[in-house]
Amino acid sequence: MKSIYLRSFAATAATVAMCFLIIALSFIGIGRSYVISESRENMVNTANEVGRMASAVVHGDSLSGWMLSMSISSIAKATGDHIFITDASGTVLSCSDRAPVCEHLGQQIPEDTLEAVSAGGFDERSDLGGMYPLPRYVVAVSVPAARDSDKPLGFVFVTNATDNMLGTWSTFLMMAAIVAVGVFCAALLVSLLYSKHMARPLDEMAAASRKFAKGDFSARVKQTDDPSSEMGMLIDSFNKMADSLEQSEKRRSEFIGNISHELRTPMTTIAGFADGILDGTIPPEEQNKYLCAIRDETKRLSRLVREMLSLSQTRARASDASRRTVFDLTELILQTLLSFEGRATKKNLDVDPQLPDNHILVRADKDAITQVIYNLLDNAVKFAEPGSCLVLKLYKERGKAFVSIKDYGETIPPDDLPFIFDRFHKSDRSRSLDKDGVGLGLYLVKTILTSHDEDIAVKSEDGATEFVFTLALAEQEK
Repeated sequence: MKSIYLRSFAATAATVAMCFLIIALSFIGIGRSYVISESRENMVNTANEVGRMASAVVHGDSLSGWMLSMSISSIAKATGDHIFITDASGTVLSCSDRAPVCEHLGQQIPEDTLEAVSAGGFDERSDLGGMYPLPRYVVAVSVPAARDSDKPLGFVFVTNATDNMLGTWSTFLMMAAIVAVGVFCAALLVSLLYSKHMARPLDEMAAASRKFAKGDFSARVKQTDDPSSEMGMLIDSFNKMADSLEQSEKRRSEFIGNISHELRTPMTTIAGFADGILDGTIPPEEQNKYLCAIRDETKRLSRLVREMLSLSQTRARASDASRRTVFDLTELILQTLLSFEGRATKKNLDVDPQLPDNHILVRADKDAITQVIYNLLDNAVKFAEPGSCLVLKLYKERGKAFVSIKDYGETIPPDDLPFIFDRFHKSDRSRSLDKDGVGLGLYLVKTILTSHDEDIAVKSEDGATEFVFTLALAEQEK
């Protein structure tokens, strides 16, 4: 699970990092272009404004006048640009530098640059023929002349170093980088927690599987996801599998316990009789008697094992909800009753089936309920007094179907009634009359009905014993 958790986190972290890298590169490229574009647009506006101001000033003063120089110095200080003005031949006359003797005054602008400005403006990177040690962004416009002249009075140049233009951008970029790193760390933390959350059920499943391997089937995975999601369905399926394994283990343990409990006595008896014959303790004239006892105990062992296997299979089928269907309970009772016709006639029993005219539909495992009715009828026929009456009733009440099977004969002792449905329980009555029984019939009945969330009750008094159990009616019957 550690590797799945780490791989999931690494994949998420790599995806987040890649997305951040793409966004950062796009942001830097687009942002840098935007800042430069804005700065150059501001430089163009500044150049046009200085050009108009120079055109107005030149009528009362020259382009090299002190007032014009102070004005462009103020503008340059406000904008952070370097501004200078040349005459029509390209000689620098005024500069925004406030040094007493400016190094730029008197310098000559290249002719090709002047031609470009005259043709419509100049907007590019240039060192202006060595005027600057490094290329700068340069914007130049013509100083408008009088209306009666087509020649410009001079030219206005506005320049700025790249570092100055991107100074604000660098500060902003630093803050953006800090925020991006913070967001990236937060994304990684969320990814870490989410990956851990996603891996938790898998970790629990692995831990539960290790317990299963050691024979402990009690472990379950906590359902914290939506049961309709993939992980929720996986957890639900895993827990159902664990339930099934636990039930199988319980049935296996119970089966082994039952076998060991019931086999111990007959096997001891068989071994004792066989030893007695072999060592001469049992005289030869009585050996046939004890050999018959060994044969009877062997048959009982065979019958016990067969019934135990049948019990285990029937319980497993009864617990399977997918086997439950809608069927006619009235018809099922009549069919099961027919199988006891010969035994009832042999004991001269009067069978009274008090069944409704209308069919009653129930939802249950038909084979399991057949076993329930058969066991109860077998019990009733077995213990009914010869010549007595056997009564079967079927009726509906409070959304349930009630089945009653009543026989007349020796009753069950009151002390035995609370234990009548226990496994291997046999009362004095059953021991005296049911010599072939192993005490599983009523236990199987109770188990099947319990798996259907139904109940069974018994009343035995005044020479009559009655078993009553319930079944859920089908929807159309309610």
